[in-house]
Amino acid sequence: MGSHALTRLLDADDIARVCRRLAHELIEANHGADDLVLLGIQSRGVPLAVRLAELIERIEGTPVPHGALDVTLYRDDLDRRGPKPLAETQVPVSIDGRTVVLVDDVLYTGRTIRAALDAVNELGRPGRIRLVTLIDRGHRELPIRADHVGKNLPTAYGDRIYVHLEDVDGEDGVFAEEVSA
Repeated sequence: MGSHALTRLLDADDIARVCRRLAHELIEANHGADDLVLLGIQSRGVPLAVRLAELIERIEGTPVPHGALDVTLYRDDLDRRGPKPLAETQVPVSIDGRTVVLVDDVLYTGRTIRAALDAVNELGRPGRIRLVTLIDRGHRELPIRADHVGKNLPTAYGDRIYVHLEDVDGEDGVFAEEVSA
């Protein structure tokens, strides 16, 4: 299997701009910040949820609870992916009756989000669940779509998208790698 070099699709300024827009979209869709809880899907959804919560707080003047959601044990492909270390699930407030916003870096087949929905339902009964993703690359295998998308990036099925975030990788950027068979 051959591959090509990484191509930068978004830089730090692009990601900052997209996050500001997504924060405004969330506020508008929710009619403010009341009752929002942002849950970042491990691993890069977590720092994105923190960024969005901070932006919403700056705009609205209201702190937005945010946490982390590990969906590893809820995945339907554990047998194919092999063992993966568990990460932390941390939910700072009760989600009952609140608007839970799932935050992820890349939406692809929809299987991670299906697992996240199962995980959330074990935590309580939210009033509603919204989905925010930085990148939607298509190729859905399940009938799942994001409510708020940072950037639609059509890709070939085998291509890879890498999201780098300052908090995790030391830089902000979105990269693509074309993978040929």
